[in-house]
Amino acid sequence: MNVKWVDTEKLEKTQDVEGAFKNVDGLLIPGGFGDRGIEGKIMVSKYARENGIPFFGICLGLQCAIIDFARNVCGWKDANSTEFKEGCKFPVIDLMHDQKKVKSKGGTMRLGSYPCRVKGRTRAYKAYGKRNINERHRHRFEVNNRYRKKMEDNGLVLSGENLELNLVEMIEIKNHPWFVGVQFHPEL
Repeated sequence: MNVKWVDTEKLEKTQDVEGAFKNVDGLLIPGGFGDRGIEGKIMVSKYARENGIPFFGICLGLQCAIIDFARNVCGWKDANSTEFKEGCKFPVIDLMHDQKKVKSKGGTMRLGSYPCRVKGRTRAYKAYGKRNINERHRHRFEVNNRYRKKMEDNGLVLSGENLELNLVEMIEIKNHPWFVGVQFHPEL
């Protein structure tokens, strides 16, 4: 198997998604911070989703997939993360409610192991083989619960959730060979 690294900043400039992903067997968007290459990452999610290419989004990768889905499936063209665009019309990724008033962001991350309830009959359940898991986190921004129902109505599957905090942990897309995003870091 070959791994092909794609510079999403260059992808934003060239817009050559077809050329960048010719002959790939799957796409991965790993975790990260900041807005560098974000629009390119959102293009990666869209390409995988529309072309039935296996996709795995880790942390920031899940967030890019949510933005793509909100913009291109739900029709919210101004959907974004408040990390990248404060004041956007559809903040589908946002700070947790308890963090909104915190000015010093250093200690506000969701760090460490958190429980996740995996929904049965999903790809996530097939991968884990059980309903209750614990995975490590290292992020601040979350899927905005205000938009969950509309996204589910349009084919997004919330395949994992932290029930105690009412937070999305895993997503999938119906009728796709393998499109999975996780808010946590399973590689840790």
